Amino acid sequence: MGCDGGTIPKRHELVKGPRKVEKVDKNAELVARWHYCALSQEKLCRPIVACELGRLYNKDAIIEFLLDKSADKTPMEAASHIKSIKNVTELNLADNPAWNGDKESIKGDKYDDIQSARFICPVVGLEMNGRHRFCFLRNCGCVFSERALKEIKSEVCHKNREGGPELF
Repeated sequence: MGCDGGTIPKRHELVKGPRKVEKVDKNAELVARWHYCALSQEKLCRPIVACELGRLYNKDAIIEFLLDKSADKTPMEAASHIKSIKNVTELNLADNPAWNGDKESIKGDKYDDIQSARFICPVVGLEMNGRHRFCFLRNCGCVFSERALKEIKSEVCHKNREGGPELF
């Protein structure tokens, strides 16, 4: 029946080897960075702002963070460098006409394509899904892909003639 002393455990049953380190899925990390607020971890919804480090936030989450003056407030690493609303820039994002994420009813039985992006570059048409670098202009908040800025070779916004690029 067992446990009668007649069994002798082998070495591999007694010695545990080193545990394998879990690797972070780069694709999932990029999706999280481009689809969720860095402060509240909620889905990004307009108005969307960005800091000088290139992190994307919901504007209402930043305002709540700045207004919360309680002593028991935990310091948020994602927004510790933001001291006022002037430290962030509101982004003028171009909608992706091929994206239909919020248009369908959410029943849990549909496939979410995490590679399709909600926003695109208005010049080149690249999707903002983390595969390509994007820049925003601090003066006007217009967002372009880095490839578009290299093609234009201009330091001013082609929409409203302002600014210089800030990478994110």
